[in-house]
Amino acid sequence: MSNATDSVRLGVVGLGFMGQTHATNARDLGHEVVAGADVVAETREEFARSYDATTYEDFEEMYRTESLDAVAVSTPNSFHEAAVVAALSHGYDALCEKPLADDLAAAERMAEAAHDSDGFCMVNFHNRIMPAVEVFKGYQEEGKFGDVTAIQANYVRSRGIPGVGSWFTNEELSGGGAVIDIGVHAIDLALYLMGYPAVEEVSAVTRTEFGEKDEYVDPDDWYEATDEAVFDVEDSATAMIRCAGDRTITLEVAWAANQTETREFVVRGTDAGARLELGGEELALFDAGRQGTDHLVESQVVDASLDHTGWTGSDKLFLDAVARGQAPERNTIDQALTVQRVIDAIYRSGESGTVAVVGEDDDAGSGERTE
Repeated sequence: MSNATDSVRLGVVGLGFMGQTHATNARDLGHEVVAGADVVAETREEFARSYDATTYEDFEEMYRTESLDAVAVSTPNSFHEAAVVAALSHGYDALCEKPLADDLAAAERMAEAAHDSDGFCMVNFHNRIMPAVEVFKGYQEEGKFGDVTAIQANYVRSRGIPGVGSWFTNEELSGGGAVIDIGVHAIDLALYLMGYPAVEEVSAVTRTEFGEKDEYVDPDDWYEATDEAVFDVEDSATAMIRCAGDRTITLEVAWAANQTETREFVVRGTDAGARLELGGEELALFDAGRQGTDHLVESQVVDASLDHTGWTGSDKLFLDAVARGQAPERNTIDQALTVQRVIDAIYRSGESGTVAVVGEDDDAGSGERTE
């Protein structure tokens, strides 16, 4: 394909909430939802009715049978690798839900497959595509902040553990808990705001403080335990991520905590700073001056907007790139692999109680974790 206005023929793997979100966005953006694949018959039937699409139990059969331009993969994390690698082997472009995979070894294989394929893989880090982030990056490109040296990144829920017994709380299917589920967003956005420097080492503590409680106070009914429920993952973590040039990211992530919910990001640069909220629209800028007398300045960016944000903006970025026949420069698989290396290091550090080194040739970062 060669024109961003061309209609993309999309297949979807994993037809739950996010699969339907991608399908709806594609249709609304003027593209064709051709087919979908899911192991659950009722889910396939619902998708077929909603999108007038052919459905399959096996995504490999869908890939072989249908004439597709691209695939959106929205399965549980442990199935990302198989669906994405198979799509790339057919030359299809692939949009993969975050995180890239359930462990580092799988993520590395996916990146290698993408590099060897005629197709490309983009990862759905949709929180980048927000007005506050766009404005921040614009100022950053002009040099307003100088050298960004430190970021405080928070994604903390007061109560928000996904349903116990779902794949989110089962390490075999998810690869982890709060860190790999919501912390992945905070890690990616922090690295993006910092310009994706090389990550050198991570020191972290992971905790399970709420998910195993018999009496869990949950006003919003996120949590639904059953006799067969599996909860073998962490529900919070604290990490210090050290990057090249002594840049640092301090991370707080929790599915549940006894505090006010926060998604606040504080960015400190040598010339100016900023405060924004992950997924939010507001941006505050912090500066200083000597005009008249020494003073500090705090200003608020107002009326910033984008036509398409969040999930819709990410889907548009992907589908426009497919139509052009050119991989996007944002949300790349190499950036997602860096995020996966940080996640792996957080888990290794949390388990060992020591600092975890991060690097492409680091033997400790093989993706294998001990219980």
